Amino acid sequence: MRAPGSRFIGLTAVLVAFGLAGCNSSTSSGSSSTTDQSAIGVWSGTDSVTGDTVVAIVNSGGQATFIRSDGVQFDGTVEVSGTTLAATVTGYTNFGQTFSDGSTYGIGTLNGTVSTGSSLSASLTFTTNGNTSLTGTWSLSFEALSNTASSTAAVAGNYTDIATNATLAIASNGVMSEQNTANGCVLNGSISTTDSSVNVYQVSYTLEDCTGTYAPLNGVQFTGLAYVDTNASPTELVIAVAGANSTSKYAIVSDLNS
Repeated sequence: MRAPGSRFIGLTAVLVAFGLAGCNSSTSSGSSSTTDQSAIGVWSGTDSVTGDTVVAIVNSGGQATFIRSDGVQFDGTVEVSGTTLAATVTGYTNFGQTFSDGSTYGIGTLNGTVSTGSSLSASLTFTTNGNTSLTGTWSLSFEALSNTASSTAAVAGNYTDIATNATLAIASNGVMSEQNTANGCVLNGSISTTDSSVNVYQVSYTLEDCTGTYAPLNGVQFTGLAYVDTNASPTELVIAVAGANSTSKYAIVSDLNS
C-alpha cells in the first residue's frame, strides 16, 4: 500500500480525539450479547464517488484520521457499537489547496460498519465552510502492516520529504527537527506511540520562521497521526496533522522516504 498521493510543497509532514471502541468488548441486553468491533490500525481502499484512494489511521486510544489521495483529511469522534460505526467529522484541505468553492475546511458525518482486522465501510456526508455539499462512499481493508511493532527507536532516522527534499530528523527519543531552506520554516516537535503492538504514531510539532505564502503557519501547533509504510520502496513515513490559529485552520499530509 502506498501512502496518499498528495504532496505538500514546502513542508515535511487537528485531529480530534476519537471516542472509539478501540478494543473488542462485550455488552449484553437480556439474553443476547454483542461484541464491539475494533477500528485500530491502518486501513486503505477507495472512495467510489471521487475515485480517490483513502487511508485511515486509528490508534489504540481512539484518535483517528481518514486521508484522501488529494490531501483532504477527515477527523472526528467515532463510536462503534457492535459492527456499526458512526462519526461526526471535520474535514481539511491540504495547506495551499482549497475545495471547489475556495473554502479550506468543513463538517460532516460518517456512517458505516467495521469488522476487526478485516474491513471498514463508511458513507460520508459533508458540507464545506463555503456551503458546498460533498459525499463519499469508502470501502477499506485492514493493512497487515498495522501489526508491525512501533517505538521511537524504530522510527528514528533521517527522512527526505518526497516533494521538497528537505530532511526531517527523528532522534531515538522521538524528538523531531527540520529546517526547510526553500521557505525558511523550522519544525520542532515529537513523535510517540501509545501502543507498541500497533504501527501508529502520534505527532506534534510547531513551525516557526516561515516566509512568503507559508508565513501564516508560524506558531501554529500541529497534532496528528503517522504510520510507517513498509509496503513502499523505499519505506515511507506518512504524517497527517492539522492545527489552527485565530484566523484559520490548516492541515498537512506529508510523505517522507526513509
